[in-house]
Amino acid sequence: MSLEVLDRHSEALFEFLWCPVCGQEVFTHIPFEGVFCKNCNTQVELQESRETRGYEEAVLACFDSSTTWNLHVDEKLRRDLPDGSARVKILGAPGAYKVDWWSPEPGEDWEPVERGEFDDVEEPSEVSHLA
Repeated sequence: MSLEVLDRHSEALFEFLWCPVCGQEVFTHIPFEGVFCKNCNTQVELQESRETRGYEEAVLACFDSSTTWNLHVDEKLRRDLPDGSARVKILGAPGAYKVDWWSPEPGEDWEPVERGEFDDVEEPSEVSHLA
């Protein structure tokens, strides 16, 4: 008996997706463990949405910051999720994805980090000192 692996979510979906904790777009799959942001280790789990509203794909991306590295140290480069988790519903098709909603809803208390928001900020260990 062999194990059948189903590729439910396309590579194009992961090219669209970004981490709401650090804004990076690179994810790593660790077999039997899950999918994690390569930059900050926030875990993401993808689920098919029950309601598609006529779109080719409707996916819920559930982010969990319980595995996130150094939230307290890099607070200027990372933003924790409210109560440690957040979900985003993505609608569309490869090349035409769009965010339908976030849960909890962004507002005064929480805003997800936008794609590449901290790209122009140097990490403290990367700052060069002039002599």
